[in-house]
Amino acid sequence: MNSDGTPPRDDPKQGASPGVSIVVPVLNEAKYLEVAVGRLLDQSYDGPLEVVLALGPSHDDTHVVAHRLADVDSRVLLVDNPSGRTPAGLNLAIAASQFSYVVRCDGHAEVPTDYVAVAIETLQRTGADNVGGIMAAEGVTPFEMAVARAMTTPLGVGGASFHIGGHEGPAPTVYLGAFTRSALDRVGGYDESMVRAQDWEMNLRIRESGGLIWFTPKMRVTYRPRGSIRTLANQYFDYGRWRREVVRRHPSTVSARYLAAPVAVTGVIAGTIAGLISAWGGPAWLSLGWLAPVGYLLLIGAGSLVVGRGLPASAWWRFPIVLTTMHGSWGFGFLVGSKH
Repeated sequence: MNSDGTPPRDDPKQGASPGVSIVVPVLNEAKYLEVAVGRLLDQSYDGPLEVVLALGPSHDDTHVVAHRLADVDSRVLLVDNPSGRTPAGLNLAIAASQFSYVVRCDGHAEVPTDYVAVAIETLQRTGADNVGGIMAAEGVTPFEMAVARAMTTPLGVGGASFHIGGHEGPAPTVYLGAFTRSALDRVGGYDESMVRAQDWEMNLRIRESGGLIWFTPKMRVTYRPRGSIRTLANQYFDYGRWRREVVRRHPSTVSARYLAAPVAVTGVIAGTIAGLISAWGGPAWLSLGWLAPVGYLLLIGAGSLVVGRGLPASAWWRFPIVLTTMHGSWGFGFLVGSKH
């Protein structure tokens, strides 16, 4: 530690690769953690590297796995994250880390061996404060394959480059991210009151402080989608709730893409109610309300024929169900809000 109580920062010699701290919030990841950390330690990067795991109160053997990894490799450091919340864990891991570049990762992410090397090269080449790449959803079961396809198409998640890919360049946000420590210090790290959407919110603050967020398709992280309707619905409901919180705090960030799902949910519900009132003896003109739910179903059906092309039959028939679950859950979540 330095005399002021802060962790030491690396001071690489001329020509040497700078040190990199990889920070990972971990909660109930016993199944995936060993593989994930193994990939991080096997990076082709030729500079100093450490992996800091912020351990939440897991209900499986995550702590056992984490301590075994730390015992085997001194580059693995452990810190406690009593709340178990992602932003708190990230801030604790960052505070315990020592190097000038910070790579954010997850306990179940599968990164390629050149991930860190590409990240540091891109940060240095572009002068960006944060760089990141593609959240490459890949499913194993038929349901997961349907979710993965939905997560990589504008029909499912909109046009964000970190979902569907695109050309390298500035972006509002990226998946996970590799940061300069100076940028994290400048904005005060993650907002711990943001249970979800903390990455998007902090990237917004970095941009508002004059920083640059940079997307590169060369940084590709394998992501395993949710495996059931219930877990998918819960995930996207939370996404919607916390995106509403971002909009509440930063009204200028609202866009048509974020409003599409709540507008669709509102329209389908209102149209269905109007159509039922007409069918039960109400004014005939209210029957026009059926246009909203019928139009949405036609859009989903036609989109599934086009976007779902190439999926195995067992995944293809699940694709419309996945789309409506994602849209409906996100839209309801946005309308309800975070109650923060």
